[in-house]
Amino acid sequence: MRRTETDGTSTDKSGRPIGPNPMPAIEEFGMTLSPYHGALRPKGVRRLLVAVAAGVMAISAVLFAPRPAAADTPWLNVSEDGYVSFTVPAAYVQANAGQVSQVVIEGNFGPSFSWAEFGLTRRGDAWSGVLGPLKPGLYSYQVTGDDTKSLKDPTNSAGVASKPLWSTFFVPGGSARLLADAPQGQGGKVETLTYRAKGDERSALVWTPPAYSAKGAKAYPVLFLQSGDGGSATDWLDLGRAKQIFDNLSAQGAMEPMVVVISGGSGSEDKELKDLRKAVADKFRVLPAPAHQAIAGVTEGGTQALRAALANPGQFAYAGSFSGLLSESVGRANAEAINRHVKLVRLYTGNVTDPAYNATNRLTKALDRARVRYEFDGVNPDAGANWNAWQENLIDFVPRLFRTVPDHGPSAGHGQLKGEFTPPAAGTTPTPFVSEGGFVTFETTTDFKDAQHVTVWANDAPGGSWLRVPMTRDGDRWRVTVGPLDPWFYYYKFIVDRVSIKDPSNPTKVTSEPTWSSFFIPGERARLLSDVPAGQGGKVESLTYRSTVANQDRTALVWTPPGYDPNRAERYPVFYLQHGSGQSYTDWAEMGRAKQILDHEFLDGDLVPMVVVMGNGNVSNFNKELLENIVPAARARYNISSDPSQQALAGLSMGGGQALGVLKAYPGQFAYVAAFSAGFGSGAGVDVAAINNGTKLLRLYVGDQTDFVYPSVMASLPTLDNLGIHYEFAGVTQGPHGWDVWQKNLIDLAPRLFKR
Repeated sequence: MRRTETDGTSTDKSGRPIGPNPMPAIEEFGMTLSPYHGALRPKGVRRLLVAVAAGVMAISAVLFAPRPAAADTPWLNVSEDGYVSFTVPAAYVQANAGQVSQVVIEGNFGPSFSWAEFGLTRRGDAWSGVLGPLKPGLYSYQVTGDDTKSLKDPTNSAGVASKPLWSTFFVPGGSARLLADAPQGQGGKVETLTYRAKGDERSALVWTPPAYSAKGAKAYPVLFLQSGDGGSATDWLDLGRAKQIFDNLSAQGAMEPMVVVISGGSGSEDKELKDLRKAVADKFRVLPAPAHQAIAGVTEGGTQALRAALANPGQFAYAGSFSGLLSESVGRANAEAINRHVKLVRLYTGNVTDPAYNATNRLTKALDRARVRYEFDGVNPDAGANWNAWQENLIDFVPRLFRTVPDHGPSAGHGQLKGEFTPPAAGTTPTPFVSEGGFVTFETTTDFKDAQHVTVWANDAPGGSWLRVPMTRDGDRWRVTVGPLDPWFYYYKFIVDRVSIKDPSNPTKVTSEPTWSSFFIPGERARLLSDVPAGQGGKVESLTYRSTVANQDRTALVWTPPGYDPNRAERYPVFYLQHGSGQSYTDWAEMGRAKQILDHEFLDGDLVPMVVVMGNGNVSNFNKELLENIVPAARARYNISSDPSQQALAGLSMGGGQALGVLKAYPGQFAYVAAFSAGFGSGAGVDVAAINNGTKLLRLYVGDQTDFVYPSVMASLPTLDNLGIHYEFAGVTQGPHGWDVWQKNLIDLAPRLFKR
């Protein structure tokens, strides 16, 4: 079904899949589940589903119910499973930003936790949308209208001191357990230290461990932790969750008791660092010897930490660089002193989207040449230069300080540096440019050199929703690298100053959406969406037929299996596959990858040889169009069966509703019926006995909470139960109301046809 985006364009969307990888099927209630769906619903078995549906509807009510426009009503709701709903009162936006044509949530939701824009939809008196599931962790966001009019969420008290318009929220989970608040009474304390440097008054934040006493006899080692250039000391608390990390590590006995001094990114000179160290020594019980002193920081703060340890190795025994940018050579003359005085130099970098990636590659080579001992945490595959990565860096670094540890290798899952990352020069290759590991570089032409705000909109969000990733001006062009993206089929467009633009450098097209382009990332996860070897697949032909409903000649696309024999004695089963609203007969081929899916499943031996007809459902009377126009035309040209047991009908969104409409009006005409992201609707006048007797398979599919028809589909389950209709519920397919959900639905459905 067509959704209208806040940028004024109409879009049929697709969510990112969790994969059609060849996992073994799961047995439940004696029936098989596909590996990428939730619990299956067997025929006529109510067991727990009414309760489950009621629970889901309760969640849906929280996620989707309109909220009053009062300023104190939360704009943000986070579900237990990581789905985030935003509801922004239109009246508040207008009062504080004026009239706007679009509203987005800007936040670190993008690939590698990059900053991205999530478009909201105007529904009644509010702008709203649901995003997720998000990985456990801390997220920051602000509300922005028309690219430049940004607002703070007034209903969220969790803010960022250095970014007055930002708010934060936390998604709990096992991988983020050290970022959660420690039990009350078990954490350390944070206080402000005021001192003078270069004649000016400065301040730093100091964390002291739970057992610390200013009057005690014990002195502690100290870690100097720095923010990046232009950053604030408070960033380590508001965005880095440093206090929670220290509190939890301390409670677990995973770190040595120490004092941590957190400073902003302005103190880049040795004199300022010296003044800070003196102020700490004057006020806190810390050990003064370099062997008990450590330094670390992010970006430029990491660069300073390395310079402090490597250029003057008598100052600190431990140094950590989190996305530091130091790349200059280190002379061999200093190597002996560094190796003697510095116990640990540990380097951290994100993936190729981290500007420190290439700098770290050069630095490791320089240190190797100089024979300086160091450790490398490996390339973080899932984050770039952002606080999500630096939180992990801090968690890894702190337990290594002031103690002996057995492990000196990279963190689990981290990879090796593979040379410098250098996308092609501007204008030298079609875009997007797909690099190893699923990193994709987008680039505009020079036509938009005077633009003010350019983003690339694509189905690359968590769960497969759509984000707009800001592009950066690069000479007369705009460019950005995003990733890593999982193997799958993607589509995108450029949004230039709120106007949708097709990438002219990409020859792919989507007939029903002229501004979209597509690209494919190969891999086992996306095997069923890839082209089969030339000559091995089926054929797709155009079928022209006369529509008495539309009073015009129309076209359908027809897939015939490899080896199709028009003279075969046994007629082929036929599957009528329908598109959604705003789409047409071309979409299942151009966007749904129907040919690739059917080709692979046939060659894998999973598909009964069948003919698949993809007709045009944009008519006022689909039942008449199908039965009086599409079906007769297909039978006249192809060797297909007219036996109801050899006919199947399915569709997505509007097409799913059409399929269910045919089922209600003509029960038994099609023995196999399925609906993708479409609810059953009312049961009034339904001939239950005829449906049950004439239907071998009725199967329902829906996306997750980000699919806007999710509530109506879930409401269909008790309706069907109460009517006594036999059906299967395929479970929730992760993703929104979009093509990759429907691709997964087709992957699951097609092998089930004509086998009962």
